[in-house]
Amino acid sequence: MKLLDLYAKLKKDINLIEKELERSIDVDHPVLREASLHLLKAGGKRIRPVFVLLGAKFGEYDLQRVKYVAVPLELIHMASLVHDDVIDDANTRRGQLTVRSKWDNRVAMYAGDYIFAKALSIVTQLPDPSIHRIMSNALVEMSIGEMEQIRFFFHTGQTVRDYMLRIKRKTALLLAISCQLGAIAAGAPELIAKRLYDFGYYTGMAFQIRDDLLDLCGTEKEIGKPPGSDIKQGNITIPVIFALQNPQLRPALLEEISRIEACDGQTDITAFLNMIRRSEGISRAEAMASAYIDKAIRSLEGLPNIQAKKDLISIAHFVGNRSY
Repeated sequence: MKLLDLYAKLKKDINLIEKELERSIDVDHPVLREASLHLLKAGGKRIRPVFVLLGAKFGEYDLQRVKYVAVPLELIHMASLVHDDVIDDANTRRGQLTVRSKWDNRVAMYAGDYIFAKALSIVTQLPDPSIHRIMSNALVEMSIGEMEQIRFFFHTGQTVRDYMLRIKRKTALLLAISCQLGAIAAGAPELIAKRLYDFGYYTGMAFQIRDDLLDLCGTEKEIGKPPGSDIKQGNITIPVIFALQNPQLRPALLEEISRIEACDGQTDITAFLNMIRRSEGISRAEAMASAYIDKAIRSLEGLPNIQAKKDLISIAHFVGNRSY
């Protein structure tokens, strides 16, 4: 099944979530409302709400209840993007101007803070303390992940483990709890919620690795921003870490990374991209992403053979092969 076919099946429920998202960021302050709406209208795959909806299919599905998880999780993701763009000095995202570029860093930071706050206020509509605990813990871990990314900027000695822990916190955790909280909100058994968490985690790890590969190998049209944006910001991703392990390539690659750092990323990186694209770092990262997708699919074994399970498997395959 193609991803668009899956979204078409869920269109009615996704449209309701979209309306709730827009309603949630409605505020009297004109700049705050416009900045938040600008981010919302930039679009996105809405994969976190979709994971919530599919996770809830394993319990007593009630959209009017599940929306109090789906909306906050997408808002948290949106807010993190606004803050990321400030840290990264990013001018475009998904081919659109970022909030910081259209306004300024101050507006972007406060807009992100506002969206975070709205997320936390919406989830309080559900009285289950376990949902609040899981979501607040994820926010803490995401913040640590962001700080760790800054700490490792241009750090060529970082390990594969450093990278894995960072992307777990920055990306995989939110996808994992999207599946888990959808199930919990629908009253699904604990074991099912745990397996769905595992599925989301493994899929999220693959998602970020593919994202990092696209940054190095994709085109600006495909990814909505110039390729190589990560290294310009100092973010050394897994294909680069693998390439640095090659003793023949390492000296030239270190020299190129030092040059980029000295120029604060404001330089031509064609030579760097060519080195990475020709290295085995690309194939090793692709193999790692594929291994995570295999783990994601295996984590669903033993769950009821309902349509939602098949849909999750379809999403996993999409993530493993995505080119945008």
